[in-house]
Amino acid sequence: MRTHELLEGIKPGKPAINLSVGEPQHPIPPFVGPVLAAHLNDFGRYPANKGIDEFRKTVAAWLGRRYQLTRPLDPESEVLVLNGTREGLFLGAIAAKRFVPRRAGKPAILIPNPFYAAYSAGAAAADCEPVYLPTTKQTGFLPDLDAIGDDLFARTAAFYIASPSNPQGAVASLDYLTRLTALARRFGFLVFADECYCEIYLSGDKPRGMLEASGPDFANVIVFHSLSKRSNLPGLRVGFAAGDCRFLARFLELRNVAAPQVPVPAQHVAIAAYNDETHVEKNRALYVAKFDLADQIIGGRYGYRRPSGGFFLWLDVSAQGGDEVVTQKLWREAGLRVIPGHYLARDGADGLNPGLGYIRVALVHDKETTAEAIHRLVAVLG
Repeated sequence: MRTHELLEGIKPGKPAINLSVGEPQHPIPPFVGPVLAAHLNDFGRYPANKGIDEFRKTVAAWLGRRYQLTRPLDPESEVLVLNGTREGLFLGAIAAKRFVPRRAGKPAILIPNPFYAAYSAGAAAADCEPVYLPTTKQTGFLPDLDAIGDDLFARTAAFYIASPSNPQGAVASLDYLTRLTALARRFGFLVFADECYCEIYLSGDKPRGMLEASGPDFANVIVFHSLSKRSNLPGLRVGFAAGDCRFLARFLELRNVAAPQVPVPAQHVAIAAYNDETHVEKNRALYVAKFDLADQIIGGRYGYRRPSGGFFLWLDVSAQGGDEVVTQKLWREAGLRVIPGHYLARDGADGLNPGLGYIRVALVHDKETTAEAIHRLVAVLG
């Protein structure tokens, strides 16, 4: 909405290319239509809110293949279907406040800054104080755990962490995740790990997962996954939460009254998607090719660095006039729609906005469109 208002009344100088929304434009997997057709009659019944047995078993098996877990997850108690990650990340905050032990002061929810909007919306709905943790170049684009005092941890209900992060594409190490797990158990808060970009990695090294850092009982840890990025299915609205069985039981109680069930045919598509890696590998190769283009065309301009994961460029345009000025300039002269970085963040306790001076550029289109867009961007900004 803020970007729309910023650009209102400005005509694009060239045919428009929308790089502002993280909506994958790659083809959907070929099995989607046939699987839906085979299960059309299942639209005629109410599904269980926790998910059908086959879906939860498939997810548990996929997590066991994808990550180095201490033990397999129990699909009955440690996996829960979601309407994509947004719903789960939002409602999770409400459930977290009810679940954690009494806090030492007003309950807080810690949020990486910049951040996905569902995190702060969840904090507000839970009547918790959102505390924005700066993720800058100096911190490796992840929250600096050493900068958080024990007094804040003692009143924390939940700590959101995204790896790969949105928008910078930073990937947390296993040591980082292990340390965060230890803090959660020491102070009694939950870690909500948003891992929806986990299959879009650009160096050949798979991002490690929060469940790998949580030991055999997965206590205090919940991971959130989606098919939106992994399988180019943002409209399917299927994802899952997995981890701490005690919390998931409480979370399911909330979802039973506050969230719609996930249609059974959609769950069967998800089953097929989690049982197939070929389409994921092809999808990842397309993103790698587009970042190869960015490496070649952008080079060292605008503080560009090839991220470890995700599909965003996070470009420092402070020397080109700042994020709002550049957003307007790219639309007016090049027909490129991007997002000013400070729209994705909040002012911190020090009054600084860690997104100020950056733009986020989503490389979600095909390779040809992406090449055109990056050439236009460089031509305008120099």
